Amino acid sequence: MADIGVFLSSEEHGPEVLLQQARWAQEAGFRSLLVSDHFHPWTDAQGESPFVWSVIGAIAAATDLQVTTGVTCPTVRISPVVLAQAAATAQRLLGGRFVFGVGSGEALNEHVLGDRWPSAPVRQDMLAEAIAELAADAPPEMLVVPVPLHRSKYAERGFNQARSLAVHALESLAKTHPEWRLKLASSTLMRLRATESQAGLTMHQRRQNVRGAFTVSDPAAVSLKHILVVDDIFTTGATARAAALALARAGAASVWVATLARAVRSNPYRRGSTALFNDAQDDPDPAGNALDGIFEGASIYSSHDQSSF
Repeated sequence: MADIGVFLSSEEHGPEVLLQQARWAQEAGFRSLLVSDHFHPWTDAQGESPFVWSVIGAIAAATDLQVTTGVTCPTVRISPVVLAQAAATAQRLLGGRFVFGVGSGEALNEHVLGDRWPSAPVRQDMLAEAIAELAADAPPEMLVVPVPLHRSKYAERGFNQARSLAVHALESLAKTHPEWRLKLASSTLMRLRATESQAGLTMHQRRQNVRGAFTVSDPAAVSLKHILVVDDIFTTGATARAAALALARAGAASVWVATLARAVRSNPYRRGSTALFNDAQDDPDPAGNALDGIFEGASIYSSHDQSSF
């Protein structure tokens, strides 16, 4: 069963504060943490970037919580061999409660060695590679659901970038992981209305903007299925959350999320001790019950600092 966990923002807090927040999370009854892995904060005003693996070691000694990295790039700044050693060590210290969340990286963090930041096609391949990193832990069969455009936006643009990403990722994964049964389900999720652009909106306004914007075309097709939602960009998570809520209400067993890009927040909101996607009480199910948790602990956020589209 999915848990609602606490997000520890390494961009906004030093290691001592993150450790204290982890203790508070356990005292408050939470069972899991997601801690960001950054070499550099999103903005200078945030001003922090503690080494995540040291923080994880301290959390392991102080709590009994499950810990997930959100996310680590295993291909550029740090060798995947070194990260495999770090992840295995964290797994031992945490007594099997470590989840290695991976993504294909942001230029903000990965340029520090002076390497050239790869082109869009290469980054799309990296998205597929990042998803593949969790193949051993992910369900063996999943529906891949691109976040849809409203029909008016699709008519204007002529393509859905999320679907393009999903198609590319599936083509790559079919070659590298033929045993992983991933099926594209482009028509599963529908956008009911043409929502306002999210640009310039606060986190609360973004959630209000997309609340109830999605529905599932055939609930029977997703009932008890594991879903991988694919989108082009992750900013506050409002769109991913709204899409996942619609899928959960239709009976999905779990919802995982993969995105190509993660936006840089020029006016960052404070998230240091806030639960990840934790406003379920604002979105009751049709029977009026709060949705306690819909995201798997190992949800994938494959991050970049800018979109290719």
